[in-house]
Amino acid sequence: MSDRTTAPEPPLAGPPASASSHVDAGDAGYSKDLKSRHINMIAIGGAIGTGLFLGAGGRLAGAGPSLAIAYAICGLFAFFVVRALGELVLYRPSSGAFVSYAREFMGEKGAYTAGWLYFLNWSTTCVADITAAATYAHFWAMFSDIPQWILALIALAVVLTANLISVKYFGEMEFWFAIIKVAALVAFMLIGIFLLVTQKEIGGHTPGFSTISANDGIFPLGMLPMLLVIQGVVFAYASVELCGVAAGETKNPEKVMPGAINSIMWRVGIFYVGSVALLALLLPYTAYSGDESPFVTVMDKIGIPGAAGVMNLVVLTAALSSLNAGLYSTARILRSMALAGSAPRFTGRMNKGQVPYGGVLLTAAFGMAGVGLNYVMPGEAFEIVLNLASLGILGTWGMIMICSLLFWQRAQDGRLTRPSYRLPWAPYTQIVTLVFLVSVLFLMWWGGGIGRTTVMLLPLIAAALVGGWFMVRGRVDTLAAERRDA
Repeated sequence: MSDRTTAPEPPLAGPPASASSHVDAGDAGYSKDLKSRHINMIAIGGAIGTGLFLGAGGRLAGAGPSLAIAYAICGLFAFFVVRALGELVLYRPSSGAFVSYAREFMGEKGAYTAGWLYFLNWSTTCVADITAAATYAHFWAMFSDIPQWILALIALAVVLTANLISVKYFGEMEFWFAIIKVAALVAFMLIGIFLLVTQKEIGGHTPGFSTISANDGIFPLGMLPMLLVIQGVVFAYASVELCGVAAGETKNPEKVMPGAINSIMWRVGIFYVGSVALLALLLPYTAYSGDESPFVTVMDKIGIPGAAGVMNLVVLTAALSSLNAGLYSTARILRSMALAGSAPRFTGRMNKGQVPYGGVLLTAAFGMAGVGLNYVMPGEAFEIVLNLASLGILGTWGMIMICSLLFWQRAQDGRLTRPSYRLPWAPYTQIVTLVFLVSVLFLMWWGGGIGRTTVMLLPLIAAALVGGWFMVRGRVDTLAAERRDA
């Protein structure tokens, strides 16, 4: 199958085109089975994941109540990214999402770079998800004696099997996963607000604003720890772009996407900033740790029989949901790349359920490497892969904003027309967001430890990308020649 990716650019003179002439063969063959309710809940699920349910515990312990500020800052930039992607989606829906847009505006090298950075993001995020799932499972006594790597393997096998069936199953799984996550967070926040209002003791501690003031305020360890946890907070928003990928498998995305994307902002405010602020009011920040979900910590100290177990089941669901989303999205991105020649051929293949199973299996293979990491370093696996995933996220978000900037530039030149649904304050929004992403990278290096080690891997990642490009460029050129001759 050829990949008709680049049509000749229209001349600067003449009326602007309202729709793209770019056609991506990676968009062909999908079933369009995702409905409006699926997209809306995928958007919610993408904004509520492992980074909140598990990562918030260690971040609260390290930065105190100021973590809520970090979530608010990162949430704003996450919204800019997904809003920019949403504008591109309404311009031209594509299952290849930002990889397809990078191909249109930056050429095959841009698409290659965007795609493999996204793969770095999700292949390592999948490792974080199975690590989180195994950590959650150890909460119950029946699993406490089972090695972490075995539980991680089971989690991967279950989600992999479900993901290979059809996109309809994926959509339904994400729909119900998101329902569970939202319902649990709403229930937790209602319980927390009740405890605040009634001043009920939690584990011998009376909740309220005194919890913060009596423990050295909003910045108990200074402002620097808040800045240093930002890279981990960015990880918490890693799935917000998922609804852009899913748009390629839904009917009428121009009707569905704006509402789904716009709602992300208030979801971030309520579920992320609100829940973290509530956690800081209920217990001293020193009560939390990275070994347990902070929501489970609170429910356990309340002493309601079974409450902690129920909440732990919910956060386990969140980890499986994120894993499910990662296998789904990387498979679509890899297929778009494979049909252009920049990813292995087998990742472009689809099964009878219209699922690009080759990409699913490739991502799962890296998940298997995560199983090995859980065997060798069970206590440090989550932090290691979180930092690697953060590099992929920063790269992916950066590519989305660069595509958005180039899109805006072409609109200014009169070569195309932006849809009515737009990223506000362009091009300043793109520029400020890119500066923020570079700043996060600097903070990772400045913080030392695993973060600095991860940033020092950038030359190796760049070398791998360059080497990989020289390996695939022959096939990319061959397919491009076939398109020109077609």
